[in-house]
Amino acid sequence: MRTISLRLHVPGTSASDVYATLADFERYPTLCEAVQKVAITERSERRTVSQWEVKFRAGLLCWTEEDTFDPGALTIAFHQLEGDVAVFDGTWRCVDAAQGSEVLFSADLDLGIPSLADALEPIAARTLIANIVSIVHGLVGGAELVASDMEVPAGSAS
Repeated sequence: MRTISLRLHVPGTSASDVYATLADFERYPTLCEAVQKVAITERSERRTVSQWEVKFRAGLLCWTEEDTFDPGALTIAFHQLEGDVAVFDGTWRCVDAAQGSEVLFSADLDLGIPSLADALEPIAARTLIANIVSIVHGLVGGAELVASDMEVPAGSAS
């Protein structure tokens, strides 16, 4: 299992505005190229179950997740219920920062192939980071990758 963490700076936009945009999953396919489909199958005040199809390297990665929203803390926690990988759980957190806000993303990823984990998980993690940068950029416009726990693919840092 690999943990992926990254931090993006969003200039000129408050954390609460960024959170509101991030929490509106159904808009993702129209605002960012990486997300092909999001369908909300269950909804309550602070919880959804959502189905995702996201471009991942040469194909699509599909999964269903449970999402828990905390508007007071500006966080979204997600837990994969089923899908193409064994584990995909994490959080989005928005915080106010100098001249805008920051998006903090952290996720645990396990492809479920122990014998190939050392070879495949770094590739999957880099692709996930590139996708998260693309998603945030598509959703809120200018976003700059400030920190990541891995080398980032060329062209995805802003």
